[in-house]
Amino acid sequence: MEAFSPWTLFVDIGIISLLLLTGKLMRVKIKWVQKLFIPPSLLAGFIGLALGPYGFNILPLSNQTGTYAGILIAFIFGALPLTSQKAKGNSSEIGSMWVYSQAGLLLQWAFGGLLGLLILCQIWPLSPGFGITMPSGYCGGHGTAAAIGQAFGQLGFDEILTLAMTAATFGIVASVILGLIFVKWGAKNKHTTYLADYNDLPSELRTGLLPTEKRESMGESTCSSISIDSLTFNLAVVCAIALGGYGISKLATYFMPGFELPVFSCAFVAGILIKKVLDRTRASESICPQTVGHISGAMTDFLVAFGIASIKVSVVIEYIVPLSILLLSGLAVTLFYVFFMARKLMKDCWFEKALFTWGWFTGTMAMGIALLRVVDPKMKSHCLDSYALAYLFIAPVEISLITFAPVAFTNGYGLIFSGICLAACLGVLSVAYFKKWFIR
Repeated sequence: MEAFSPWTLFVDIGIISLLLLTGKLMRVKIKWVQKLFIPPSLLAGFIGLALGPYGFNILPLSNQTGTYAGILIAFIFGALPLTSQKAKGNSSEIGSMWVYSQAGLLLQWAFGGLLGLLILCQIWPLSPGFGITMPSGYCGGHGTAAAIGQAFGQLGFDEILTLAMTAATFGIVASVILGLIFVKWGAKNKHTTYLADYNDLPSELRTGLLPTEKRESMGESTCSSISIDSLTFNLAVVCAIALGGYGISKLATYFMPGFELPVFSCAFVAGILIKKVLDRTRASESICPQTVGHISGAMTDFLVAFGIASIKVSVVIEYIVPLSILLLSGLAVTLFYVFFMARKLMKDCWFEKALFTWGWFTGTMAMGIALLRVVDPKMKSHCLDSYALAYLFIAPVEISLITFAPVAFTNGYGLIFSGICLAACLGVLSVAYFKKWFIR
C-alpha cells in the first residue's frame, strides 16, 4: 500500500471534485435524476464507491476517505455558532416546533438503541452501539455518522463508521423518493397550502441551476482585498475554530487519560466561545454569516461524497439482514411520528412543516429545505423562522447525544441511555400538553 502524503490528499480532493462536477452535470442533463432531486454530492459518492478502492478499484482514491469525513465534520460544527441569526416568531409556533423536533429526535435515538440492544443484539453478535447507527445516520446525516463512526472507531468498533454512513445514505435516498411521493399525494389531496400541482414546479428546482434574474449574492465583503480577501478571512476563522476544538480534545485527554472528547463537539464549544469574544469586541461585524454558511455547505458536500465513497461494501453485506430491519423499522417509526404529530402540533401549514421535518429526520437539513421549497417556494409558511429559534434549544441536546452515546454504549450503559432518551421524549411532549399546544 502506498504511503500517505500531502499529494495523496491532493489527488483525493481532485478526484472527488471531478465526481462532484460529474454529479452536477448529471443533475442538469438527466431527467430521472432531476425528477428524484438527487443531490450531486450523493451521485459523486456513489460513483466514488463503485469505482474506488471498495468497489472496482478503478479510481486511485486512498483508503483515508473515511478519515476526511471525520475531519470535515469538525469544520461544519465549528461554523455553526457563526451562522446563527437572530430571528423573530410567535412563541407558541416556536414552542410547537421545538416540541415537534426535539421529541422526534429523542424518539429516534431511543427506538434505535432499544431495538438494537433488546432484539437485534440478542439474535446476531453485534456491536452494542449497532442500533444507534440508524438515528446518527437519519437525523444527523453523513456528518453525525462520521462523528459517531470516528468515536466508536477510537473505542475499537471500526465497523460502526461504515454502518452509520450506510444508514445516512439510505436515509437520503428514502428522504428524496418518499418525500416526492408525499408531495404528489399532498397536492392531490389538497393538503398543500401553496402548491396546487406538482407539475408546476419551476425548472431551477429540478436542474439546480438558477436563472440570471434569480441569482443572489453569496455574501458580503467585510475585508478590503488589499489586506486580506474576505473569503480567506472567514475561512481562516472557521479553520481556527476547528483547530481549537482539536486542541480542547487533546487537552482533555492529557488531563484525563483514556477519555477522549470528540473533536467535532469540542469545535462546537470553541465556536461558541470565539463567537462570544467576537461579539464582545465587535469583531463579529467582520464575519459574514452567509459566507460562513457557504463554507460550511461546501464542506458538507465534500463530506457526503467522501463519506459514501468510504463505505465498505463487505461490511454492509455482512450485516445486511439486521441492518435492513433496523433501517426499515426506523423509517416506519419516523414516518408515523412526522405526519401524525404534525397534525397535532402545527396549527398552520402542517403539511409543509411535516415535509421539512421528514427531510431533516431522514436525510439532511439541506434535504429538508429542498423539499420545503418544493411545496413552499417563497417560504410563506415561516417554517424555517420557527425552526431557527427552536434549534437553539435542540442543538445542545443533539451535541450531547452524539458526544456521550459511544461512551455509554461501549461501557454497558446503552439501555440506561436509551431509557433516558425515551423519558426525555415523553417529557418534551408533556410540555406541549401542559402549554396547550396540542390541537384537539
